[in-house]
Amino acid sequence: MNKNILKILKEVLEKIDLFPEEMEIIKEKLDGFLEKIKKEIKENSIGAEIFVGGSFAKKTMIKKEKYDIDVFVRFDKKYSDEEMVLVTKNLLKNCEEVLTIHGSRDYFKIKLDENLLIELIPVKKISNSSQAENITDLSYSHVNYINKKIKDKKILQEIKIAKAFCYANNCYGAESYINGFSGYSLELLIYYYKTFFNFLKKISDIKEKQIIDIEKNYKNKQEIFMNMNSSKLKSPIILIDPTFKKRNALAALSLETFEKFQKICKKFLKDPDFKFFEQEKTDLNKIEQDAIKNKQEFILAEIKTEKQEGDIAGSKLLKFYNHLVKESEIYFEIKNKGFNYNGKKSARFFIVGKSKKERLFEGPFVKDKSSLKKFEESHKNYFIKNARVYAKEKINFNLKSFLESWNKKNKKKIKEMYIETLEILN
Repeated sequence: MNKNILKILKEVLEKIDLFPEEMEIIKEKLDGFLEKIKKEIKENSIGAEIFVGGSFAKKTMIKKEKYDIDVFVRFDKKYSDEEMVLVTKNLLKNCEEVLTIHGSRDYFKIKLDENLLIELIPVKKISNSSQAENITDLSYSHVNYINKKIKDKKILQEIKIAKAFCYANNCYGAESYINGFSGYSLELLIYYYKTFFNFLKKISDIKEKQIIDIEKNYKNKQEIFMNMNSSKLKSPIILIDPTFKKRNALAALSLETFEKFQKICKKFLKDPDFKFFEQEKTDLNKIEQDAIKNKQEFILAEIKTEKQEGDIAGSKLLKFYNHLVKESEIYFEIKNKGFNYNGKKSARFFIVGKSKKERLFEGPFVKDKSSLKKFEESHKNYFIKNARVYAKEKINFNLKSFLESWNKKNKKKIKEMYIETLEILN
C-alpha cells in the first residue's frame, strides 16, 4: 500500500471516528431509554430481555449527521409473533414519537432527539440459528460473533473505513432500493480480507460468482448449491453467514450495484483521493447546462407514493423510475439520468435525452396475412426485409411532452405501481 493511500485512510478515520465524548452522549441517551423499557418489562412480568445490536454494539459506528441504534426485545418462545409485536408496542406507550414499520414482523422507530433514532425490534429467543423465524432473530448471534472474532482495534478501524467508503458511494445498505452491502456483511468481509485495502483489491478482481465461507461450513460448491435456497444464490458474492450456514449474508447485493462498486474500487486504487469518501452532490444546474450545450433535453421530476416510508416506499419509487426510463428509451437516447430517494414518501429524478428522430416498428412475417393486414392499417408506410414487414414513424415530440402525455394516458398503470403523483418540475 503506497504512502498516499495510508495518508488518505488516516484522514478518513480522523473524520469518521466518533470522539469518546460523542459516544458518551449517545450512550447516556440510549441508557435512559433502555432503563424505561427494562422497567416496563419487569413491572409487567414480561418474558423478555433487552439487548443492543447493530454497529453501536459491535463498535463499528461511524460519524454521521443522524444516528440510529438497533435495540432488540428478545422474547421467550411461548410468545407468538402477534403477541411479541403487541407487547413491544405497549412498552412504548409513554414515548411521544413512535412510528410503526410494517413488515414480516412489525417493529418501531422512536425519535429520542433530532439526531438519534432508536429502532425497537421484537425477536425470538432462540438457542439455535435454524430456529429463526425472521432474519432479525439472528441479530443476537451476529453481535456475539463479531464481538467474539474481532477484538483488534485495527480491524474495527478498517471496518469503519469500509463502511464510510460504501456509504459515500451509495452502495451501503441491503434495502431493495440500494441492493448493496449491509453493515454485517462488511464486518464479515473485512474480517475475512483483514484490511480495507485488501478488500478493495480482491473485490476489484472478481470476474465470476465468488463464494466466501469463513467458517468452512461446506466442503465444496456443490454442497452449497444443494443446501441453500436458489433465490439466495443470485448475488455475485455468496457470503455464508457464519452463524447460520443456510443464509447468504450478501443475498441483497445486486449485480448492478456490485459492478458499479467494482468500478469505484478500481478508480480509487488507480488514483486514490479523499473525495471517494465524500458523498458527491448532484449538480443539477451543471447537468442542465451541459444538456443545453449538447442540444439535449433535461427533465427534472418528482414522484410520490403513499406506501410506508423506507424500504417499501423507496423500492416502489425506484421501480417506477426504472420503468419510466425504459418507456422513454423507446423514443429517446438517454444520455444521463439520476434518482434520489429522500427516505420519506417521495423521490426526485432527472433524465437527459435526445430524440431518436424516428422509431422502427417490427411487424409480422409477410406470410401471416391476417396480422399483416392489421399492421398495414396502423402503418401506411412500410417496407419488407427478410420476409418480415417493418415501418418507420417520425418522432415529432420532445421528452417533456412525451412524459406529460404518458402520465395522462397511464393513470391506471401508475396507480397499480403505487405511485400517487408524477410531476414534471421544469
